[in-house]
Order: sequence, then structure tokens, then C-alpha cells
Amino acid sequence: MCLRQQAFPHTNCPLFKSGIITEVDQLPRRRLKINIMNNANTRCPGTDRTWPLPLRSYAMRMRWHDLLFAHWSFPKEDIAALLPQGLEVDAFDGKAWVAVVPFRMTDVAPRFVPAVPWLSAFPELNIRTYVSIDGKPGVWFFSLDATNPIAVRVARLAFHLPYMDAEMSIEQDADWYNYRSHRTHRGEPSASLVARYRPVGEVFYAQPGSLEYWLTARYCLYAQDRSGRLLRGEIDHSPWPLQAAEFEPDSNTMLASIGLESHDEPHLLFAKDIKVKGWLNERC
Repeated sequence: MCLRQQAFPHTNCPLFKSGIITEVDQLPRRRLKINIMNNANTRCPGTDRTWPLPLRSYAMRMRWHDLLFAHWSFPKEDIAALLPQGLEVDAFDGKAWVAVVPFRMTDVAPRFVPAVPWLSAFPELNIRTYVSIDGKPGVWFFSLDATNPIAVRVARLAFHLPYMDAEMSIEQDADWYNYRSHRTHRGEPSASLVARYRPVGEVFYAQPGSLEYWLTARYCLYAQDRSGRLLRGEIDHSPWPLQAAEFEPDSNTMLASIGLESHDEPHLLFAKDIKVKGWLNERC
């Protein structure tokens, strides 16, 4: 099954009103036409942060490549039931969103430390949703699968994130990315993804008020330590260079691994490359 979706699914999006999007065909294969000459969103705005950078120095750097954001919407109460007390579910148009995000990382290393080829580069696959504490929007990870056992254990210990061991591969075939992942972490639910995906259309930068901005312009993550305390970790990167995407899953049990099920088409986005800085977590 091939899933292809336009990057702007709502007709009340500012891009429709401005005339940037000029045509959208009907399902099942939606296409959009963008007037590039008049589209200010094809230029990177520099930053879309909504609060200042931390005053202290960042702890980690990394680079993310070939990301697919496959998002499904759910009732807020369904997602709230999966979260620790103290986290508020964020919603767009009354719905909560959960994403399955396959990609690969390089240059993963502490600040001022050179990258180590085997340790600093590996595929990753995460399941995430969107939450806030004290009005500060961020990301909550249900799981983060990775091939590197050292990185998995360091992230679990230092950042209190649910990293899990997995057997994974990502290969490029023309403009398609063939992705395979099978979780092997002892004591965790099984989960797998076998799929291919690719970008379609021009790069754009999401406007405030759009679903795409709401999903991606998030500059912190939330975690929980073993004592049950909620933590916030700041991150920073340039605005996402987004594209629409196609997605052909052969097998996908990622949502089922957290007790969710959806038969709806996902909202799809692709991002080729972005550099990221991360700060150590602090208590909320």
C-alpha cells in the first residue's frame, strides 16, 4: 500500500488562504501544487523558537538524516491514559497526535569530543507524542529504538529516555529509503517496522498556526527518572526543511507496541538533514 499525503491537509491553513497552495486533488493520492515564486516559506526563517536558548552550554551534538514523520491522530483521553501524571497532552484541533519516526544519526557525541565512527552513527526509530508542562510545549517519547547498545545504555542512564536495542538497517535506492527495524530489547514489548519512504515536492518551512509547525517546532523533550520525577531537556536546531512524503509499509507494529491502533492514513512529512544540540535534563 502506498500512502502519499500533501504537507498541508487543512483548507483553513494560512497557505491556502494566501494562494501558496493552488490545487489539491482528492484521495487516495493527494497532490499539491505550490507557487514557489510567491512562497516565502521556501526560505529558511532563521529560527522558529518560542523561548530563549538556555544560558548554560549544551552537552551533546548530533546530526539527523532522512527522517520520515508519520503521524496519526487520536482522542486526547486515549493518549493521556498512556502518560505519567503531571504531563498535559497537547492537541491540535482537539486531537492528540502520535508519530512513528524512522531516520539515521551521525556525529553523535558530547560537546568538544570528536565523533567515533561506530559509536556516533546509527539508525534510530522513535514513537513520540506532544505534551506540555507549565505551558512549555515539547515531545514525549514512548520508545526510541537504536542499533548501538552503548548509545542505548548511555541515553537511558544519562537522559532517562526509553532507548531500546534493535536490529535495524536503512538503505537508499534512488529516491526511496528502505527501512527495517526489529526490537530485541529484553523485557520490552516487541515492535517492528519494514517500510520504504521518500520525499516528494519542494522543501518548505512551516508557518506558525499550521499543523506542520505545531508538530515540528518543539524545542524540548520530557522524560521521567526512576523516582518518578519529570525532567525537561532543551534542544536546538534550525527550522525543519520539510517536504511531503510517500510511505509504503510492509509491516508496522510500532503503534501496537504502546497499545494503539489506527486504520487512518497518516500525515506524512520528510526532512533530509538537520544539526541538533542537546542539553542535559533538569527537573521541571
